[in-house]
Amino acid sequence: MMMPLLPFYAQHLGATPIEVGLMISIYAFFQLFSGPPLGALSDRIGRKPVLLASQVGTFAGFLLLGFSHNIWMAYASRVLDGITAGNITVAQAYISDVTRPSDRTKSFAMLGIAFGIGFLIGPAATGLIAQHFGERAAVFTAAGLSFTSILATLFLLPAKPPRPESDGSAIPDAAAAAAPKKLSVLDWGAYAQYFRRPELAPLFWQFAAYSIGFALFSGGFALFAERRLFYDGHPFGTREVGFVLAYAGFLGIFVQGGLGRAAGSVTDSRLILMGFLAESIGLAMLAVTSTISMLATATTILALSGVLRPIISSSLSRRAHPSEQGVVIGLTQSITSVSQIVGPALAGVLIGAGMLHAWALTAAGLSAVGLAFWMSDVAKVPGPSSGD
Repeated sequence: MMMPLLPFYAQHLGATPIEVGLMISIYAFFQLFSGPPLGALSDRIGRKPVLLASQVGTFAGFLLLGFSHNIWMAYASRVLDGITAGNITVAQAYISDVTRPSDRTKSFAMLGIAFGIGFLIGPAATGLIAQHFGERAAVFTAAGLSFTSILATLFLLPAKPPRPESDGSAIPDAAAAAAPKKLSVLDWGAYAQYFRRPELAPLFWQFAAYSIGFALFSGGFALFAERRLFYDGHPFGTREVGFVLAYAGFLGIFVQGGLGRAAGSVTDSRLILMGFLAESIGLAMLAVTSTISMLATATTILALSGVLRPIISSSLSRRAHPSEQGVVIGLTQSITSVSQIVGPALAGVLIGAGMLHAWALTAAGLSAVGLAFWMSDVAKVPGPSSGD
């Protein structure tokens, strides 16, 4: 709900395109510091209490945003949400707890389907609510949904999830079998060793390239659409951007649903290849998009890149030792946070300077970098039998 709304909401509070990008980035900046510690904390005390604390922070942040009457209150709301932002990190770790390694691609795909449903209903609801009742009403609706997630976690999620039966999957090499590691966000040496390990490094670099490119796209799309596209004689606004993102969410449901079925017949490596190709082509097309039909085509192609996050996350989960699941997944969240710091800020600078082509082509180039890392990984692990 926030993706189509926040850029316009912030501009109505007086923000420039650069300040819009920074408002998105500041959430990710604080998320960077909270992600690994929350993942490690959930390894120690359990997933449920950490997940609940994170959801309460999100709810409080939405309330503050809804009551904001100036840009600084809006910034504060994003800081509060970012400090407690461990929802995805802990949810992914919980999934790893309750599934066998061979089933994790399908399980992460189910999480992707949930995101797809959110991207279908959320942006469309934002567009309709903002059109008929105003943007603040949309923010408070998001707060209500956040409160519902707190209730669902409190009453429906088992505090101690059952451990899955072993499927005989091999554990990674001895270096990965070390005791659990709890990383500080400033412990760059500990981060670096994960990027040096040959079984994990290629996937981390692919994840980073995908994340930065997607953050650049998502952080700037609303501003891009407002300046490039028109509907019924007026520039795109919250309603139009919301409907475009809803269409992308609709496609994402099919992509993620197909991912669960494809996991048993298509290697993860081939799915990653398809995802990076689709992302590169879709973003490059967006650079020259000026009509709704062109936008629909670019969006359709770009939606196929939705396989990348769950597939790369699943591959990392299988290559890491069970004792490292929370930390490794927390590190992917840190990569996402760095990407969402850099991407929206860069998008605000480029779009604020009128460089709409450069914005889209830069995102496409980052996806091509991810493809290059994929090629490097495949060269090291040849053969059709590889699951990764």
